[in-house]
Amino acid sequence: MSEWRYWLNEQRGTLIGLAIFVLMFAVYIANHPAGLTANVAQTAANKGVLLAFVAMAQAMVVITAGIDLSVGMILVLTNCLASWIVVGTPMQTTAGVLGVLLAGTICGAINGLLVIKGRLQPIVATIATGAVYFGLALLLRPFPGGAVNEDLADAVTGRIFGIIPSSLVVMLVVVLLVWLPFRRSEIGRAAYAAGSAEAAAFMSGVPIRRAKLVAYTLAGLLAGVGGLFLTFFTYTGEAAYASGSGYTLWSIAAVVLGGVSLYGGRGSAVGAIFGAFAARTTGDMLFVFDVDPLWQPLLQGIVLLIAISIGAIGLLRVRNRLEWFR
Repeated sequence: MSEWRYWLNEQRGTLIGLAIFVLMFAVYIANHPAGLTANVAQTAANKGVLLAFVAMAQAMVVITAGIDLSVGMILVLTNCLASWIVVGTPMQTTAGVLGVLLAGTICGAINGLLVIKGRLQPIVATIATGAVYFGLALLLRPFPGGAVNEDLADAVTGRIFGIIPSSLVVMLVVVLLVWLPFRRSEIGRAAYAAGSAEAAAFMSGVPIRRAKLVAYTLAGLLAGVGGLFLTFFTYTGEAAYASGSGYTLWSIAAVVLGGVSLYGGRGSAVGAIFGAFAARTTGDMLFVFDVDPLWQPLLQGIVLLIAISIGAIGLLRVRNRLEWFR
């Protein structure tokens, strides 16, 4: 297989996710009353980036053939925490941001330790920790409230040069600092190996356990970035169970939509980003078409089901699991 064909095969899921997003966004913009303006792009980018951070977190774990049902609750917890400590002087705000990111990282590491050291199934461990994280969020914010450094919030959710959404630049920086080093490292390759054939990788001396711990830890960090961004977007903190559950479920839809295999070992966080933007755009499309709110959840689910089915067509041609990784 030539290098070009190998690259194309490796990036197939990501490219399909990109194509689905471009198609949906084109339909959305073509029917939007204002068209593609700076304000429309900024709003779409902010909403898409918020889900994209959580989808990236989910992708890190799914690549190892696991699943993290606590990412939404980590987002809620860090949102509530940020509404307390990301305030004050520039020095205090910086310390607050670092504190929020550290809290998300610790939550992810706890998930990883329970799965690896405790030998619990990921779905069971993360359901339990998600409940704990939501309980902590309720202790921090029994009622919606709080504040955030407005200058920083406006800078992160605003526009650069009046055109480029700042949130997209922040997301690009996160990809460059978190995803790319992980993907190109030995630990990153071990995470993919754990997802594709864990037993064989373990027998070959691949550091499976360490790779899984790093994947879960980085997932917590990314979910923490999402919680921080949610605070910048809303200027407040709220322990909303429905919000946490919703982001968790949509993150799973986004990773599948972006070509990340639930079998593990295939896909990328970049694909999850495109999947997140595509998932967000489905709701926006129904809004511009003026669909009755009572019908929107049903139609949104149908659109997502069709899109995910298109992204999973490759699985239908696979006769056994090994062929999926060739």
